[in-house]
Amino acid sequence: MTRPNPPFAFVNARLVDPESGYDGPGSLVVAEGVIADVQRRPDLPALSGEVRVVDCSGALLIPGLVDLRVKTGEPGAEPKETLKSASRAAAAGGVTSIVLQPDTDPAIDEPAMVDFILRRARDIELVQVYVAGAATKGCQGARIAEIGLMAEAGALYFSDADRSIVDSKVLRRVLSYARGFDALVAHRPADPWLTAGACATEGEFAARMGLPSAPAAAERILLERDLTLAELTGARLIVDQLTTADAVQALRRARERGVRATATASINHLSFNELDIGDYRTFYRLDPPLRSEDDRQALIDAVSDGLIEVITSAHTPAPAEDKRLPFAEAAPGAVGLQTLLPALLALHHEGRARLLDLIRAVTLSPARLLGLPSGRLHPGAPADLVLCDLDTPVVIDADRLISKSKNSPFDGRRLMGQVLMTLVNGRIVHQATT
Repeated sequence: MTRPNPPFAFVNARLVDPESGYDGPGSLVVAEGVIADVQRRPDLPALSGEVRVVDCSGALLIPGLVDLRVKTGEPGAEPKETLKSASRAAAAGGVTSIVLQPDTDPAIDEPAMVDFILRRARDIELVQVYVAGAATKGCQGARIAEIGLMAEAGALYFSDADRSIVDSKVLRRVLSYARGFDALVAHRPADPWLTAGACATEGEFAARMGLPSAPAAAERILLERDLTLAELTGARLIVDQLTTADAVQALRRARERGVRATATASINHLSFNELDIGDYRTFYRLDPPLRSEDDRQALIDAVSDGLIEVITSAHTPAPAEDKRLPFAEAAPGAVGLQTLLPALLALHHEGRARLLDLIRAVTLSPARLLGLPSGRLHPGAPADLVLCDLDTPVVIDADRLISKSKNSPFDGRRLMGQVLMTLVNGRIVHQATT
């Protein structure tokens, strides 16, 4: 029989709780896998001898991060990333819950695959692992997948990941079916005819670099369709990886009409712009491609005012042989589980967004969207926690990342914020070495 974990008491911490809006000194007790007590003062009354006391010395104590867009190579492409390596990377980055994308090989498009992934993750016993089911069979955009049965098996939402569902009738059917049991559907807005073969955003920079490009408007064109279909069906839509200022305005107008749409943005598009490609650096080869600085600033503003509610790592592993190619031929995507929190904190240190708003976008907001009990510092909530030194510099070395693939655009960057400890259900799953 497994012995229960001893209780923890975190004292002298800076608590940031996105549910209550509190940001200040505090202490917190963990017992039997949940938060047992929260006090808005640095110390606690006399504790029993069995309680392990952790003096945080003013470090940041927040709910564990919830990342709803994570890719692995398992099943089908394990050399890229396995569930275990992704879980270890997540724990090291303070990400306590991840949602896996369905475009594996085979695709997660039936309840047996959902069950397989969830059982496999439970055997690893690190972070909380959830699954997004495919919206269409094989993520091919033609026939609706077994959405209802996958929901019963535990799929949290439905998506074809990077592939846009081109046929409007098919997407309408997906949304209508999902609306029947209030399921979430995520969709990437990108006009496939305009974006075919493109690896950059159309403009002066792409032209000078000689890169195949597509207009930023390709995102807004398909987003307007998606929002119209969501309005028509009454379904809940996740706008997957919003990247342009025009699309932000389209979403704002739809939300004002009452459309049930929630937008996500990746930390990459909040951190970089098209000029970061530099001399064809393929770690910056992303899908969607990097946008203009005006687009990046519009995304940050949308996070600050709550229009973009969720920030993701968009973790997409790619091995060296897939990245060491000409820019247009390199595999798109970047790993991000270990860099999500320090990159997010950079926006705080730069004065671009309030710390509370940033933490909410990676904890409470995704947890509420997915119906999870985490994301808050409240008695009875799961003890999924992150202790982070907000002011410790961290130089990202891609070769030292835990992910099997090392394709990080943050390689060599100096960020601020070291994860000191990560807890999942009251268990320490990561602790920084001194």
